[in-house]
Amino acid sequence: MAVMEDVKTTEGVDLVELMNTRACSYGMLARLFREEVDLATLRELQGMRFPQATGNAAVDEGYHQLYDYLKRAWDDSVTELAVDYVSTFIGHGVNGYSAAYPYESVYTSERRLLMQEARAEVLATLRENELKRGDWNEAEDHIALELEFMQRMALRAAEALAEDAEDEAVAYLRTSYDFLENHLINWVPMMVTDMRMHARTLFYQGLGQLTLGTIQEDEAVLRELLDSVEA
Repeated sequence: MAVMEDVKTTEGVDLVELMNTRACSYGMLARLFREEVDLATLRELQGMRFPQATGNAAVDEGYHQLYDYLKRAWDDSVTELAVDYVSTFIGHGVNGYSAAYPYESVYTSERRLLMQEARAEVLATLRENELKRGDWNEAEDHIALELEFMQRMALRAAEALAEDAEDEAVAYLRTSYDFLENHLINWVPMMVTDMRMHARTLFYQGLGQLTLGTIQEDEAVLRELLDSVEA
């Protein structure tokens, strides 16, 4: 494996900052999938500045839809968002097609059932990396937990880079890339398609597009970084 000229930078990019930025993005997405938006989160989102153009069509559409919703939102919008959260992710049916169910197993099992092979694989990955889901009661293949896994790997990579531990940092990047390839990339596009069908607010429409674009963009970033050290 070739050694980076400077483990903390490549082509003028501060890798520690890049890892922390990745962690923040994944953390924000995980929070929005984990539970309904409360008033504090709504106000925090309204105070954020969204980029107008990133070069990724899905990311740009997601930011545009979120901005359009948030600029018109007010305190009572938390009720509208709570209703839409239930409609989008929980639904009212039991056939596996009545909502954008936020579990990998639903999209990767033949009968669209929970607690299938994908959940066992994610649980094994969490254990291999000495991570636990905490006291949250959802299955390990919930979208929020998979996004949080990416967040934790990015934070670990940032810490390793800050300490000039290149091999350790590369290992975290490779784990992140493999998880994207084996899990998120395999099912999130299908979930986002269902979000477009079931979400009634621009907020959750935008969240779906932003999530899709984020994992697509991150896949490319991680591939480029790994190629640079494995050439």
